Amino acid sequence: MSEVKKIAVLTSGGDSQGMNAALRAVVRSGLYHGLEVYGIQRGYQGLLNNEINKMDLRSVGDIIQRGGTVLQSARCPEFMKLEGQQRGAEILNQHGIDGLVVIGGDGSYQGANKLSKLGIKTMGLPGTIDNDISFTDYTIGFDTAVGVVVDAVNKLRDTMSSHARSSIVEVMGRHCGDIALHAGLASGAETILVPEVPYDMGEIADRMKENFEKGKRHSIVIVAEGVGRGEDVAHALKERHASIDARVTVLGHIQRGGAPTPFDRNLASRLGDFAVRSLIQGESDKGCGIINGELVLTDIDKVVNTKKDFDMDMYELALRLSQ
Repeated sequence: MSEVKKIAVLTSGGDSQGMNAALRAVVRSGLYHGLEVYGIQRGYQGLLNNEINKMDLRSVGDIIQRGGTVLQSARCPEFMKLEGQQRGAEILNQHGIDGLVVIGGDGSYQGANKLSKLGIKTMGLPGTIDNDISFTDYTIGFDTAVGVVVDAVNKLRDTMSSHARSSIVEVMGRHCGDIALHAGLASGAETILVPEVPYDMGEIADRMKENFEKGKRHSIVIVAEGVGRGEDVAHALKERHASIDARVTVLGHIQRGGAPTPFDRNLASRLGDFAVRSLIQGESDKGCGIINGELVLTDIDKVVNTKKDFDMDMYELALRLSQ
């Protein structure tokens, strides 16, 4: 077992609801185990700027229910280069920091991986609404983002029904269609377009026209941004059948905001504590995840080089129920 006395934590990349809950868990678990805990402002950019502050219980008081990240986040192209990574490792060493917990997505994990190869013990927590990190069933913020989309679709359905229109809802998910899939199934969307599955726009337009002719008063199409722009989908549908009246809603960054759900708060709390305990036990360069309800560690090298499987069973269920 490796001796760990000082740890630091940072949030990096796009923010996600539950990052604050994870931060709170890291800090309080570290203090519980007798460690000194430091917070790094503004991700890897803040690390290179030496924005490192000691944290105590009050530092993370009253934040479990807050969206965003009190440590803030920033992109840092400089940290993608070896010189930046070496400077980051040197700064951590100057502070006597034995371990670093990184909360973020794929790019954040890659930064933790690079630091581990320079002698810094690291742990990665999956903080991203896209749910695109492998070796974990869920990422921190995903459940909340899905809830935001479902709430928006519920409201859109009301107004679309009043005017017998179709609603095209563009959601986040450049390479992963999980938000679109889970929100589409939960909201009863008639069509779900994701980057993982090919689709026939002509078939979609024909089915939509037929449903309206049979008396259906609305149609919801959820489009992951990795498929294309919602406006382009609306235009393609209109091109095939001029009678289709499709209105586009781009939810954008609203999906990142708001208070995290109880699920995300609990997931973040479990993973944050797990990361601290794993560092104390001598683990390093690991991604923390949850699979079938069990907390798991996976080599970050493996995590960042493995594409997460798309749930085709759930997708096919959504297809069956959308008829």
